[in-house]
Amino acid sequence: MNALAKPLVDHRVYTIALRKMGEFIEVFDRLAMPILLETLGHPIGFHTSMVGPQNQFVHLWGYDSLADYEARCKARDAHPGFAAYLAASEHLIVAQETRLIRSVALPSVHRIKT
Repeated sequence: MNALAKPLVDHRVYTIALRKMGEFIEVFDRLAMPILLETLGHPIGFHTSMVGPQNQFVHLWGYDSLADYEARCKARDAHPGFAAYLAASEHLIVAQETRLIRSVALPSVHRIKT
């Protein structure tokens, strides 16, 4: 099952310090992404805010179940390199919000022909 079809999504929003988005993205890509790809799998996507609250970096990861989420997060947190990312990004992150959201099947979506 690809990441887009997962029934549970980790919708994570980091508020980044003013004028530090470029530095955060560089640190995230260099230090976190290799670990996240190994432990969490492939992401659904990454986004930055344009309208509304500013300086926000959003990433989405798909999971098969709450147990899958917990197991992969435990593997991420236990990875020997993850502490280096946390230390390198600590001064860049102002706030973090994590939501677990479930997919909903809408019958009307299945009737739409593209």
